[in-house]
Amino acid sequence: MDKIALIVGASGISGNNLAQELLKNNWTTYGITRNSEVKLKGLQNIKADLLDPKSLEEALKNVKPTHVFFTAWMRKETEAENIRVNGEMVRNLLQVLSPKKSVQHVALVTGLKHYLGPFEAYTQEGFLPETPVREEHPRLKLDNFYYAQEDEIFAAAKRDGFTWSVHRSHTIIGHAIGNLMNMGTTLAVYASICKENGIPFIWPGSAAQWNGISDVTDAQILAKHFLWAATTPEAANQAFNVVNGDIFRWSWLWKQLAEYFGIEYQGYVENNNSLEEIMKDDEVIWKKIADKHRLVESDLKRLTSPWHTDLDLGRPIEVMTDMSKSRKLGFTEYQDTRDSFFDLFDKLKDENIIPS
Repeated sequence: MDKIALIVGASGISGNNLAQELLKNNWTTYGITRNSEVKLKGLQNIKADLLDPKSLEEALKNVKPTHVFFTAWMRKETEAENIRVNGEMVRNLLQVLSPKKSVQHVALVTGLKHYLGPFEAYTQEGFLPETPVREEHPRLKLDNFYYAQEDEIFAAAKRDGFTWSVHRSHTIIGHAIGNLMNMGTTLAVYASICKENGIPFIWPGSAAQWNGISDVTDAQILAKHFLWAATTPEAANQAFNVVNGDIFRWSWLWKQLAEYFGIEYQGYVENNNSLEEIMKDDEVIWKKIADKHRLVESDLKRLTSPWHTDLDLGRPIEVMTDMSKSRKLGFTEYQDTRDSFFDLFDKLKDENIIPS
């Protein structure tokens, strides 16, 4: 039977890499976004508002996906609003698709906030998990829009009979412009500003993160994990952690990133500034850098998300992710994290997003 994928959020880091992976494997692939046109050969673009069922019905009237992949979310001011809006997005799409009776599998990407808490209570004392985090850890007794998204999928699966998978990634490293959680590009832009100004690449995070063990998720590894779970019967109806498969300390990797850009670096110091504080006045200098090097994007806010990088680098504990569950079921893909960053930086240079 033909495999027909519908990717929610095809313009983002996760969705775009997934689209490339599915197309490479000869899937018919649709990408749904609110208003973006994703320039990817073979991808069929759909524009619709997931908060408007009528908009979805019209956009999807001729589409009968066998597989749905949720890679998008919307951030609001409070977690209560995050829950309402993101839960509604999932619910609306699956309700619109329900009468078609075509959906066989639904996949959702979430993240380690499943274990560390939502934005409003992130790594709050009293809720810190034992690490490495494992899938069997119970939900925290906190409101969390990840849980709401999961529950919508579980309810629809019970109603419509499809299988599901949840993919809990660590920080995703990959290429996308205008993404809300984009550490790789944020650090590339920050390092480029440091180089232009002749100042050191200053670590903005905690001592625990600087000295502790960590891992990340390459967007291409996540894409392969999506495909694996969607086509492996033993993986049905389960949640999985997904990371690169290696571990590192930021005290080592930060030096590697600085050396890539040919700049000095400064490690952890007590009472250091956050990256959001460090970059708060950098819009003007980035505009000058963009003009000088004829870069394609001069709007700093479209490239960087220092607030989210601060969440990751400022954690009071080291955080690493156990992948045993996927490994036991046959997922063996691996990615060197240093290469994840360097490959991204090379691509950003090739596309004239940061200076060469």
